[in-house]
Amino acid sequence: MDTIKKTESFGEHLRFLREKSGKTLKAVAMEIEIDTSLLAKIERNERQPTKQIIKQIAIYFKVDERDLQHNFLSDQIALKILEEEADLSILKVAEEKVKYLKTIQNGK
Repeated sequence: MDTIKKTESFGEHLRFLREKSGKTLKAVAMEIEIDTSLLAKIERNERQPTKQIIKQIAIYFKVDERDLQHNFLSDQIALKILEEEADLSILKVAEEKVKYLKTIQNGK
């Protein structure tokens, strides 16, 4: 199993998986049933994959879907923090908020 480097973006990891397998963009895109240009844009971090695309990628490359989801979500969080010029302490606040929201959600 190929572990995802903590600093590697989702697109970079996807490209690594594809190149390691020796497959072309076109071949992978056909197998996971998306447009070749969309796959290329995802690899370049110009477009975001849907949950379904992440699932298809995981199945095709036989990698853990949850690892791919974590990689994708961590990209989104990191980019938002940079975009907002926020301090990393916001992550602690978000962690507490997630705990709170889970208790509310579980109470329903």
